[in-house]
Amino acid sequence: MDVVLFQHDHSFVLEAFRQGAFDFVDGVSELEETQFFRYLGANKLLPKLAETYPSPREKEEVPLWLYIASNLSMRLHGVHSFHAYPYVVRCGGMLNAFGPEVARKTTHPETGDVTLRCAGFNEKNAYDRQTPCDQDFLRKLARDTKPAGLQRWFNHDVLRLWKQHKAFDAEGIFLGDASYLFVPDNERYEGSVKLLFDEHNHPVDSQEVPAEKRGRYQWKRCYKLVSLVHTNRTGDFFLYAAVAVVSGKAHEAPVLYGLVDGFMEAAGRGVMKRLTLDRGFIDGEHIGRCKQEYGIDVLVPLKKTMDLYQDVLGLVRTGRVRFQAYGPPAPKPPVDPKPTHVPEAVRRRECTRQQTLKAKKPLASPVPPEKAVVRSEVGGIGDFRSWSSCPVPLSVIVSRDTYADGHEDIWMLVDTKKVADPAEPRNAYRLRGGIEERHRQLKCFIDLTAFKSRAFSLVYNQVVFVALAYSLLQLYLKRTDRPELNRHTMPRLRHQLMPTRSVIILYYQNRFAWLSPLEYTQLLLTLAPEVSKKILSKARRLQRDLDRELKLVRPP
Repeated sequence: MDVVLFQHDHSFVLEAFRQGAFDFVDGVSELEETQFFRYLGANKLLPKLAETYPSPREKEEVPLWLYIASNLSMRLHGVHSFHAYPYVVRCGGMLNAFGPEVARKTTHPETGDVTLRCAGFNEKNAYDRQTPCDQDFLRKLARDTKPAGLQRWFNHDVLRLWKQHKAFDAEGIFLGDASYLFVPDNERYEGSVKLLFDEHNHPVDSQEVPAEKRGRYQWKRCYKLVSLVHTNRTGDFFLYAAVAVVSGKAHEAPVLYGLVDGFMEAAGRGVMKRLTLDRGFIDGEHIGRCKQEYGIDVLVPLKKTMDLYQDVLGLVRTGRVRFQAYGPPAPKPPVDPKPTHVPEAVRRRECTRQQTLKAKKPLASPVPPEKAVVRSEVGGIGDFRSWSSCPVPLSVIVSRDTYADGHEDIWMLVDTKKVADPAEPRNAYRLRGGIEERHRQLKCFIDLTAFKSRAFSLVYNQVVFVALAYSLLQLYLKRTDRPELNRHTMPRLRHQLMPTRSVIILYYQNRFAWLSPLEYTQLLLTLAPEVSKKILSKARRLQRDLDRELKLVRPP
């Protein structure tokens, strides 16, 4: 069965209703999630995602687009246990986008509860369907999908879909990152390893930890998530372009450059133009190859232990690097809200309240001199070739921060791009903080690491569909002119999935129109008598059909 979607056509449906023609009428709470799935349907994203999904089934009894839509709906609601799927379906707005042919509300004959009656996609059920598919079907299909096939699907087929729908910004800015995914200390988590971490969740060698510090470190079981993320200069959105989940012991650099190779295979040259990395991805050979073979300019900080860092530091100390004052770019001004009239009495009360709060607010503790930056400078050196493993000339950007106690901190970036203004690469590197914040949001607010199964295939499924749902939601908010919401946490975005209004929906010939209860009442009361009789007859027939549904209910 193909995906069933309904087109919003207000005038067409109302004109048919005035002639007594309609297919179904329903009262629903209109959800933002419904609009999200209608956006996916209008752009034919669900069937396109299903076309290339690496299904392990030879026979497709339930369409893959429904599996993908159900999986996305669970991740949008922050639910990762497949047993919770029936509750997500009942309280969410996904099924509203698919119309009464997939699901409609009816009354449970034993409990009297209002529930869903779903048509289903095969004749194998002994009981009436209350969900479009069984949660066990979702779990088994996810478990049986091979992680390697799922990774290639997301990193190649979904990536081509992003390109087809012009999701990539013209500047082609991408960020590479690696992050640890911590799981409970259970060795049955397939592919996980146990490592020693310090208080900042950085791995350390247990053989090199001093005895006096061992009590502050913890052994944790983990995986490692390596990701390639697309954004723009102002960080208005973050779109996952490729992901890989590997053992926590695996080095992230070969994995990341493998993702870059796969990206170029799927998207071609000219899409990725700038790649910003952190120190964990330093590899002169691969950085040079990105520039020579793919035309990608790579920006990465240097380690202080590198010979290149020491070479440039010698030039700084001899005064051969010219510095200029540096200030961070001005923040993007907030979107002005619509003007609202505020009564004078309310303004006076608010002014008094702010003065009271200011008087009660304790004085902020001063910043210690060793942490207070009083001056920042930046300088650059072009055509640097002392990094023997990197075959391309480099621009080195030197940042020097002076603190209130007089000490200086020097750190450096290398860029394969010819740099005219050394402040530009430093500004570009500020986007690195954005991907750290997005990972924190996914881990803390969407429970990315709350894995409900120890099977690696289900761990991989959860990571991939969280990344897919997050990216689709970012794209949806961007295309509906609400990019300011992309910076919010998932609980804040989830508020957008809640009911926005109660409406009456009229369906006719795969089109629909929604009306407020008062608009629907006025429409009924202004119909011609002969039309009212036709509608009354059709409504009674539909009511009899609903009364006969859910007779073979599953026993408690």
